[in-house]
Amino acid sequence: MMCSWARARHFLQASVRRAPMCGTLHMSSAAATPRDGPHKNKVAIITGSTQGIGLEIARRLAQDGAHVVVSSRKKGNVDQAVEELKAENLSVSGVVCHVGKEEDQQRLINTALQWQGGIDYMISNASVSPFFGNVMDSTSEIWDKVFEVNVKSMFLMAKLSVPHMQKRGGGSIVFTSSVVGFNPLLNIGPYCVSKTALFGLTKVLAPTLTPLNIRVNCLAPGLSRTNFGSMILKDEAFTEFIMKVNNVVRLGEPKDYGGIVSFLCSSDASYITGETIVAAGGAISRL
Repeated sequence: MMCSWARARHFLQASVRRAPMCGTLHMSSAAATPRDGPHKNKVAIITGSTQGIGLEIARRLAQDGAHVVVSSRKKGNVDQAVEELKAENLSVSGVVCHVGKEEDQQRLINTALQWQGGIDYMISNASVSPFFGNVMDSTSEIWDKVFEVNVKSMFLMAKLSVPHMQKRGGGSIVFTSSVVGFNPLLNIGPYCVSKTALFGLTKVLAPTLTPLNIRVNCLAPGLSRTNFGSMILKDEAFTEFIMKVNNVVRLGEPKDYGGIVSFLCSSDASYITGETIVAAGGAISRL
């Protein structure tokens, strides 16, 4: 005969198995049943997160228990990403956000606040590279656009997020840079310089926000099979050359990076701040 404790445990387990799943819609969103994991009940906002590396970061954080707000400039991409993650029973919301526009930055913040009541993690992944060629042919307008999106917007998104993280006792900020911030490809010079600047932004913000229990770190992916990477590596001979000089045996895949960001946001990384984590298959990564 079952003891009273065993009967109670059996009843609870059976009740959980029978419990129906609930969903709540909000602005192209759905709140799935939260999963157990290192980010249970945490809320993450991610820029540039409807495809490639950003989408895989969103997927991994959600798999690890977080409520995730994905965003990009195009509504169709947002809706598609939300639908894809919802189909995996992940807790996700989506909003259109052009990070170069202040009203869109605030809309992204407001979406997280209205949906889940706070912000714990801010992942800045959106970036642009509108120039390809000899850096001496780049214009003032090119440099303004690159730094507006790739550097300034990342600082402003952090600034907007910090007060809400502070209310929840702390948080984590992660900037997506690139290995080309260490070892530039000369035909995308302005982009490379902007990625180098993120190493400095990380070093400046980390000690500034440490008293608020907010950690700031940076991810530097290697050359990867993404839409952006395919534009750089469309020439097979050039790709083989780049891999050879960097001593790497394969290109990165978007899924290579989600777990790193999840770790950086987790309590397992509570003593890590102000650092850049390079995930580039052994490519040169020193200034």
